[in-house]
Amino acid sequence: MDEKVFAEIAEVEMARIEAALDAAGLDYDVRPGGILEAECEDGSRMVINRHVAAREIWVAAKSGGFHFHWDGADWRDTRDGETLDARLSRLMRAR
Repeated sequence: MDEKVFAEIAEVEMARIEAALDAAGLDYDVRPGGILEAECEDGSRMVINRHVAAREIWVAAKSGGFHFHWDGADWRDTRDGETLDARLSRLMRAR
């Protein structure tokens, strides 16, 4: 996928994540470059950003780092195939 297509798809996903955080009433900040930093239920912080060179969305959390690629239908973890939505939901509730 070229950089322009990635940027468009990733921007939609980041906006959707931000809207979900808003709807859930969770605390988060948007840093320069569109980086989301959210507070998890256990008080830890999670960082979600786009990595243009790799064409991935990266998540850094207390439990580790995760990379997600677009498979044409969903963002999937490059290691185990879990969707970005499922992983974020689990990470936000982690204790």
